[in-house]
Order: sequence, then C-alpha cells, then structure tokens
Amino acid sequence: MGKGRLEAFSDGVIAIIITIMVLELKVPHEPTLAALLPLLPVFLNYLLSFVYVGICWNNHHHMLHAGAKVTGAALWANLHFLFWLSLFRFAAGWMVAARVLWLEPDRRIEHALLERAA
Repeated sequence: MGKGRLEAFSDGVIAIIITIMVLELKVPHEPTLAALLPLLPVFLNYLLSFVYVGICWNNHHHMLHAGAKVTGAALWANLHFLFWLSLFRFAAGWMVAARVLWLEPDRRIEHALLERAA
C-alpha cells in the first residue's frame, strides 16, 4: 500500500472526527450574549479538542512523509492512533461534565454562605 492511500484514509477519519466535534455545539434558544455564557465550557472544550486534533493531524502528516514505505505494522499502528484520537472528544466532554458536577456543591456552599452573611 502506498503512503498516499494511508494518508487519505487518515485525513478522512480526522475530518469526520472534527465534524462530529462541531455537531456537539448547540445553538442557544435566545439571541443574546447571556444565552451564550452557559455554553462557554462546551465551546472551550471544542476549541481545545480542535487544537489537539489539529496538532495530531499535523504530526501525523509529517510522520508519514518521513517514512519510506507503509508496512502492515504501520497500518495497525495508524488504526490504533485513530481509535484513540476518535475517543478524545468523548474524554474531553466527560471532563467538562465532571467539572460541572464538581462545581455544583461548591456553588451551593457559596450561596449558603452569602445568604447567612446577608
């Protein structure tokens, strides 16, 4: 197999990963800046995920051009890389959800302290 075919396959998978990532962004129901504020963690998650996938794509591109030929082991290593890359958005989304859950008890304590102080 030529390097061009492997690169085209990987580019296609990475393009699909990026497309799926952007589909996670939901449009708010109200056209105000205040409606965008709750979406900030999701947008930052998308931004960081996009940059990470872009860095991986760039490194992958340079790695393929450095190699002389594609072996069976390289094909399996590439599939392994693409598998874990495809799970990155899931892991990043899970961390955002966990952070929101971690912040909720702190907010309750903060509100209780503010109510007592008033």
